[in-house]
Amino acid sequence: MKEKHHVFSLSPIPTGGLECGMASLCCAFRLICLLPTTMSPHDIIALISESFNKARNSGDLFFFPSTLTRHTDAGIEFEIKLCPALQKKPQLPTPDLEADPSAKADLTVPNEKKLVDPFTPPFNPNLHIGDLCDEDGEEYVVLLNKYALVAEHFLLVTKEFRSQSSPLMPSELVQAYLLLAAARKSGRNFFAFYNCGDNSGASQPHKHVQFIPVDEDGPPVEQLARAANLEVHDKPFSLTVLPYANHVYRFPSRLSSYNPDRLEYILSTAFLSLLDLGVSTIRHDPEYPAGRPSYNVLITLEHMHLIPRRRESYTIQQTGEALSVNALGFAGMVLVKSDEELEAVKKEGLGKILRSVGLESVHDIQVAGSSSEA
Repeated sequence: MKEKHHVFSLSPIPTGGLECGMASLCCAFRLICLLPTTMSPHDIIALISESFNKARNSGDLFFFPSTLTRHTDAGIEFEIKLCPALQKKPQLPTPDLEADPSAKADLTVPNEKKLVDPFTPPFNPNLHIGDLCDEDGEEYVVLLNKYALVAEHFLLVTKEFRSQSSPLMPSELVQAYLLLAAARKSGRNFFAFYNCGDNSGASQPHKHVQFIPVDEDGPPVEQLARAANLEVHDKPFSLTVLPYANHVYRFPSRLSSYNPDRLEYILSTAFLSLLDLGVSTIRHDPEYPAGRPSYNVLITLEHMHLIPRRRESYTIQQTGEALSVNALGFAGMVLVKSDEELEAVKKEGLGKILRSVGLESVHDIQVAGSSSEA
């Protein structure tokens, strides 16, 4: 277990003998603890708009405008964004999510190049919003997304390298939720999402949770979750109208007012119960790819969603091109780069596309298994 880092109070220091020596030592330790400049979630949220505009105006951040089309399929009113600028963006290779970009390249291998990790210092000051640190000393960096398709899109990044294939840790869940709660308190609405694993749509191997602003109703899939009538409120459930495996946990009301320990317990319990169901879903699929499981996580102030993934992209029959899908697709938000692709996606069916990159639901079997064990 990690030691907790305490910040000593600025009380008067006594003088004389051993007391003075001990006080001086405490004072020095106190100053060392105070050196890192960390902020509160409220401080971070207060800087988002100003930081985004400053970075955009300076040319350090690229914002790609898009037009919005709404299209209902599989029980969701999808938000499809058309962004022609994506046609000029080069297709990057799928990253190795287990590789630490800070590791040195193997110079014995011809043309071997050192990977560049954009989530390590030195940071561009116009993209670096600030740092967060919890009471156990876990540190995070908050950065603006340099290539923004949604205004004020920002990231919560682990200060030390952790793999994007690793599950969310309690501290990461708490920091993400506190940012959402701080945004709501300031009159803003965001939701968080995490792409975990090679087939999740993740684009960087350094662990990061992403945040984008939404209207008061939240992302489209959240409206389905909110409408679900639950008999039991402390167990996962599934949105059965959706054609793919999905697992959802409803948080207690007023969760944001809970003390830190209780908040961590609720969030960790929710995530672990959903992850257990996600892994169970994968085990029911005999053709699931070998390796670590991939899944997407969505977090709002009211729910946590986990969607297990089979593949990263879907090949559109009409165009023959691959449509990459990450957590946003399962939130009900899809990105296309041309009118042709927009029409092809609507014709193909978004429910079909998401089912292809996700898994078949076995929720009824899982519920029956839980009942028989109880």
